[in-house]
Amino acid sequence: MGRKTFLVCILILFALFPLAAQMTVSGILDSSVSMTTGSEFSFGIEEYANLRFQTRIRDRATIFGAVNLIAAAGDYAVNAAMMSADDSFMNTTAYAAGENYIAGIELERLFFRLNFEALDLEGGLFRLPFGYGQIWGSSDFLNPRNPLKPDARPRAVLGAGLSWYPTDDIKLLGFTAAPRNPFSNDGSGMLFGISGDRHGEKSSVQSLYSYEIRKDGIDTGTHRLGFSVKADVEIGLVMDLLYTYNSETITGIDGLSLSMGGDYSFIDGKLIVLGEYLYNGEMSSTAFGYGGYFPNRHYLYTGFTWLFNDFTNMSTAFIFSFDKFSFTPVVTVNHDLFQGAVLTFMSQMPLDRDVIDGESNFSLIFSARLRLRF
Repeated sequence: MGRKTFLVCILILFALFPLAAQMTVSGILDSSVSMTTGSEFSFGIEEYANLRFQTRIRDRATIFGAVNLIAAAGDYAVNAAMMSADDSFMNTTAYAAGENYIAGIELERLFFRLNFEALDLEGGLFRLPFGYGQIWGSSDFLNPRNPLKPDARPRAVLGAGLSWYPTDDIKLLGFTAAPRNPFSNDGSGMLFGISGDRHGEKSSVQSLYSYEIRKDGIDTGTHRLGFSVKADVEIGLVMDLLYTYNSETITGIDGLSLSMGGDYSFIDGKLIVLGEYLYNGEMSSTAFGYGGYFPNRHYLYTGFTWLFNDFTNMSTAFIFSFDKFSFTPVVTVNHDLFQGAVLTFMSQMPLDRDVIDGESNFSLIFSARLRLRF
């Protein structure tokens, strides 16, 4: 299907759905610019919209959808093309090139939810989140996170989930997801799993198990076992881990991704301090090349947020990697212009031994974004 045909289909769906049932539409529009200075200079411009809709069918069913629309130039266009080229199942044809921009359309969410007395059934292109970690997301192996992009929308998967609520504080979930390679048709890569959550007055616990099929048989599949807990005891504490085992390799401790940390507020809630450590095994869920973004073994995130008033706040974060002595300071300022409009300024400066010794390029990245919610 061509891009123009796909867009026409989306527009037709938007036009026809209200005829069958009541629909609500919401979304965001981001206008962003960036500039990189230092050893080299570059800039970028991006216009991004996330359109979300949902419609109810009687009292038992709801349909959800979301579409991303992107137009980019400069650094944003280069990064988008590189991300597409790096994915072994995609290529740069995901974007159409214009005279001074590239443009893309992405179907982000499209799923249904059926509600019964103590059961919920979801299926389609939707998110399956796991774990309570705030920064690294060790258990959230289907939705890898990057703390340098905290506003990025979590990735969806094509699958299904059946939730059972035996009591008000317990949730049991059985789920399945299609292989990461969308062209796999022999069952290899198919994912099945179960999870359980229990929520107390001041704490919550989640356990998780999943099995990923491999073509050579059950003995060569990938097993994932996760555990996550959070507690509010003056300090908000969290621990999140996932162990990945594949019998084809000697996984050992390299299959472990473990994060733990906490947050606390001072001065009547005006200052919020957050810290979270990550142990990143070389073949774990957060490791680069295995679904995550992190090539080193030990990381520490520390963040400080100061609330000036109800409209303005400033956050300072430091991301350390002990293995290669690299760290990235990130400063973010948010200001509410009016209800539904937020102006954000961000700067970050990646540093390591090579940059400090002058053996690698130095860069200072600035960006500004106007976000409109509707």
